[in-house]
Amino acid sequence: MSTDSQTTRPVALVTGATRGIGQAIAKELGSDHRVLVGGRDEALATEIAASLPSAEAWVCDLTDGDDVAAAIERVGRVDVVIHSAGVEGNGAIETLERQQWRDVFELNVVAVADLTRMLLPKLREARGMVLAINSGSGFHAGAEWGLYSASKFALTAFTDALRKEEAGRVRVVSVHPGRVDTAMQQRIQAGNDADYNPNDHLRVADVALAVAAAVRMPRGANLNTVTVNPDAA
Repeated sequence: MSTDSQTTRPVALVTGATRGIGQAIAKELGSDHRVLVGGRDEALATEIAASLPSAEAWVCDLTDGDDVAAAIERVGRVDVVIHSAGVEGNGAIETLERQQWRDVFELNVVAVADLTRMLLPKLREARGMVLAINSGSGFHAGAEWGLYSASKFALTAFTDALRKEEAGRVRVVSVHPGRVDTAMQQRIQAGNDADYNPNDHLRVADVALAVAAAVRMPRGANLNTVTVNPDAA
């Protein structure tokens, strides 16, 4: 990448950028941002970064605070951080054990909060943005989805509180897609013994367009909460 592109493009750090929605966001923002492609698989993150005009791999385990802190030492300016990494978790409440709750909350909530905390000085300096990929499950919960929904409700609370705390300094956006055509959704439907039709779901590229619209919103306005659903929903 050129020195010019490094110094003139705004910088977007995208977690979970090696697959699904995160990868689509990295590609969409790659047209006018320098993208830090977040992921645990260094080879894959490097491959995706090489496909973008101005990007580099940002490799770390988000559930390891020391690893995240070391990775942030390699980061200079940041204009936007997009939290796309996440994990599903389901099951009847009576079947869920303590470690299952911890595993889901660790990535979906704790990692988001801790990475944001560590990046806030850079984001304040840039008058930047925090954007979290949430879910329709951040608004409602169904049977056997209490664990996942609880983590997404917590993520909603986190972004609501952060938005108020950082008003005038850092913009905060919560994006809530409906069902998206991803490997995760395919696993969910298979577990429900349901027929899977990609046309009944959002495309990852459409979610990425909604994210990009929020990121590119001129300062002075903010899309606080964005809900995206298939047009047949």
